[in-house]
Amino acid sequence: MQLTMPERYNFAAQVDEWANRHPDKPAVWEVANDGQETIVSYGELRRFSNRIANGLQSLGISRGDKVLVLVPRGKEAYGLYLGLLKLGAVIIPGSEMLRGKDIEYRVNHAPAKAVIGFDGIVEEVDGIRGQCPSLTVLVTIGKAREGWIALTELLGEQSDEFVCADTRSDELAFLSYTSGTTGGPKGVMHVHGWPYAHLEVAAKLWLDVREEDLVWATAGPGWAKWVWSPFVSTLGMGATAFVYKGRFDPTAYLTLMQQYPITVLCATPTEYRLMAKVSGLEQYRLKALRTACSAGEPLNREVIDTFRRVFSITVRDGYGQTENTLLIGTFAGMDPKPGSMGRPSPVVRVAIVDEEGNEVPQGSVGDIAIDRGMIALFKGYLNDPERTAKAFRGNWYITGDQGRMDEDGYIWFEGRADDIIISGGYTIGPFEVEDALVKHPAVAECAAVASPDPERGHVVKAFVVLKQGASPSDALVSELQEHVKKLTAPYKYPRKIEFVADLPKTTSGKIRRVELRQMESNRMRT
Repeated sequence: MQLTMPERYNFAAQVDEWANRHPDKPAVWEVANDGQETIVSYGELRRFSNRIANGLQSLGISRGDKVLVLVPRGKEAYGLYLGLLKLGAVIIPGSEMLRGKDIEYRVNHAPAKAVIGFDGIVEEVDGIRGQCPSLTVLVTIGKAREGWIALTELLGEQSDEFVCADTRSDELAFLSYTSGTTGGPKGVMHVHGWPYAHLEVAAKLWLDVREEDLVWATAGPGWAKWVWSPFVSTLGMGATAFVYKGRFDPTAYLTLMQQYPITVLCATPTEYRLMAKVSGLEQYRLKALRTACSAGEPLNREVIDTFRRVFSITVRDGYGQTENTLLIGTFAGMDPKPGSMGRPSPVVRVAIVDEEGNEVPQGSVGDIAIDRGMIALFKGYLNDPERTAKAFRGNWYITGDQGRMDEDGYIWFEGRADDIIISGGYTIGPFEVEDALVKHPAVAECAAVASPDPERGHVVKAFVVLKQGASPSDALVSELQEHVKKLTAPYKYPRKIEFVADLPKTTSGKIRRVELRQMESNRMRT
């Protein structure tokens, strides 16, 4: 299957085409934790995003400006992303869970001209804004306060019409930050043409989204997966996005799927695992559900078997990264091999390669790699040519994951080739955890690795060497965990901490996390 990128493309203009065709059709169906519903039509979303584009333009935001967006699930996220794309601005997706240091790093590294946030993030931004010289515009979707303009007030006098920027396909559109094994997060650059390629691969072939669907993709704004599924794959196909604003609870999720005509579900393996464990699962009737997908990490075979037995639905696995699009998956209509990642996408050349970039024999374990000419591959890491160069090996982009390919072309995940930790769908760099821990006065040095976990796949485990005079205790474990939560996004905190006398190191003094990781895996098997 050959894809040719158009010379000019803007995803927001494509969504506006759906609005022109079906202005009254629901675009976003929002359900609050208390059950209150808000439905936004395509026509309303078009006008809302146009007012946002006009309002931000009046504040001096223009084509090419970088804007960090820190908002939770809801109609505002859809309107803001579309409005920024219409301006030709560059969106920096940011999780609502980020802390001040995370925000400061992104703003200065980008550098960002504006932050758009919600009430819960304002204090974090205020704490670091003095260290961010590029930051001149602050907008809140909550109430106005000193230095912050309220979005509702900004939109009051704005026009419902806006001429969408005629962007080139190769212009920067998204700057997503993803964890690395060393140093700060990497700024992944994606262009305006990326959604075009993603729609052809992920939305149509894997998620199998159709115009009449009600799509529940559970990822929250701030993650590449939100851009992938709730945003691009849903609105780009003219479908309706279902948004639940409450926290994850397996029984609540099942009840919602029974109550609402959700036809497409895309959730994390952790969410599927916990739903599969619900007592009395057979009592739920998911009559509308037509297709279900999982992404973020491999899904256990027993969970796939449970959903197939109880709901007659095969949860189809998929694999991709912030740096690309869906690379491997069990695509619609394809015979699944439970436990495998699936087969390569028809538009992606995937291979298993060795350390020299040579393809390995069938059944052998190696690095999962994709052709560097793949249409939806990122354009590099911002301001980081060294890290960008390390991501490639000859004509191959190296994903950092290892796998093997069987005789039928299915790929089986064998583990990470580096120290990145994937927990409950979150990607966590060990450096970020370690950097926070060593700031505690009791910690001399530490190492963070992935520890197998039956629900989350893996969790963060920290091996900690204490300073002289500090003593291990359960109270200190809790203190260290809270310390990390205050310094960085709370999903990164070590759920397990083990105090040790020393850490394994190379002759040059580098910590051998691989040794700790292998030791932890072996412990879980015994």
